Amino acid sequence: MSLSADSTFTNLTEPDQIRTFHEVTSKIRCICIPSITIKSCSFNNCTVSAKLKLFIENRIQKGETADVIVDKMVHGFGEEALSDPIIQKFVEAGNTGMANSVVFGFGENILATPDSTWINLSLALAGFLGIILIYLYMKRKHPGSLKRTQASENSVKQVEDSFQKYLSEIQEKQK
Repeated sequence: MSLSADSTFTNLTEPDQIRTFHEVTSKIRCICIPSITIKSCSFNNCTVSAKLKLFIENRIQKGETADVIVDKMVHGFGEEALSDPIIQKFVEAGNTGMANSVVFGFGENILATPDSTWINLSLALAGFLGIILIYLYMKRKHPGSLKRTQASENSVKQVEDSFQKYLSEIQEKQK
């Protein structure tokens, strides 16, 4: 696994800690944009998630594993999390909701589970649109070929009529 290919910045330097950081941040949702993981969340656009990443780094430096951190994000780190400098900054800034979520847990909604609803709807819409386009193409093409068939039948009939007229004129002249 290439550590340099991962998309988020970390202050951690040990490969095992970096691996743990990437594992945790790929399992947690971004606070500002819940449809992406916190790993993909931009520091510029979401300072809350940036601070949570620093909090995650602190937990990794304390020796917590990825599974433990993810579990505690869901169920809470407990009152001892209030001693973390990042959580203290949340409290000082008046963001007690975020501090409480870290202490008591964010619940299952913090987990970055893939939501297949949009994928399924997109595929269904694409399939439906494809069927309609095929139908319209065939409908458009079919009458055109039908008109050409009718036109060719009409021209054959005109040729036959002209030929019959020509034959009748010849017969008239022979009389």
